[in-house]
Amino acid sequence: MLRLLGDIGATNARFALADDAGKIERVRVLACDEHAGLAAAITAYLAQDGLDPPPREAALAVASPVTGDEVTLTNHPWSFSIGGLTRQLGLARLVVINDFTANALAVPRLRPEDRQAVGGGGAAEGAPIGVLGPGTGLGVSGLVPTPAGFVALASEGGHATLAPADAREGAVLDRLRRRFDHVSAERALSGQGLVTLYTTLAEIAGMPAGPFTPAQIADRAIGESEPLVRDALAMFCAMLGTVAGNLALTLGARGGVYIAGGIVPRLGARFAESAFRQRFEAKGRMRPYLAAIPTYVVTHPIPAFLGLLALLEREE
Repeated sequence: MLRLLGDIGATNARFALADDAGKIERVRVLACDEHAGLAAAITAYLAQDGLDPPPREAALAVASPVTGDEVTLTNHPWSFSIGGLTRQLGLARLVVINDFTANALAVPRLRPEDRQAVGGGGAAEGAPIGVLGPGTGLGVSGLVPTPAGFVALASEGGHATLAPADAREGAVLDRLRRRFDHVSAERALSGQGLVTLYTTLAEIAGMPAGPFTPAQIADRAIGESEPLVRDALAMFCAMLGTVAGNLALTLGARGGVYIAGGIVPRLGARFAESAFRQRFEAKGRMRPYLAAIPTYVVTHPIPAFLGLLALLEREE
């Protein structure tokens, strides 16, 4: 029996099929803006293979809170009813969870080659684990140990208030507070956040900002020729370290902190060489506590699919 898996972000919707053995295949990426809604995107995906019969079970990870039947993506206009989508697609079972809850559920299934250590430390067995990652937004979750195994948190921690760690960050956030009623971590630590950091640094410097995209700001070659682009990426990595350290302290995440999402894995060695780990540990008297916690970049291409499979298998 094939099962439909979906990782639904604000920019792209990724779909795949999983067989009874847990093999994930037919992974495809659809642009959200090219489809009228989630049902239309799923229908378009399934039509590519003309499956007969179509999958009767599905699990979706969505970039939004899931607190009831009605779901609206945080950074995209798509909205849907879980019950309505189940009936529309003729499913016997549909499970919908937050995308970073799915990323957290994936962590125990990651192979050594699916993650890259940044800094030192060693995981404490059976301890909580933190998971976060910038993409179109900033996802946050964690795993908490229970007698029945790990439980994944359905968190919206990306919308917690962002605090500066030095004077330059303070100057940037002062400017952002004049523009927005609330400056969350996601406001800076996301794709659009990269652009926001760059344009704000240019404003402070009294220089015109170039029309750079998030991908261009993360591009090494552009950073080598554009100092403010390089500074924006450096500030991004440092701020992410601060937020990751906060998450580690809040959860007591001595099992490690994992960085997923669409941005950091593409940075490669530049992320490991950034101030991320230094900032992660920079918590005053708690520095030794944090120095003992490992941090990893998740390099698996779509970890949410692993988490969705884990959820389906657990519910069975």
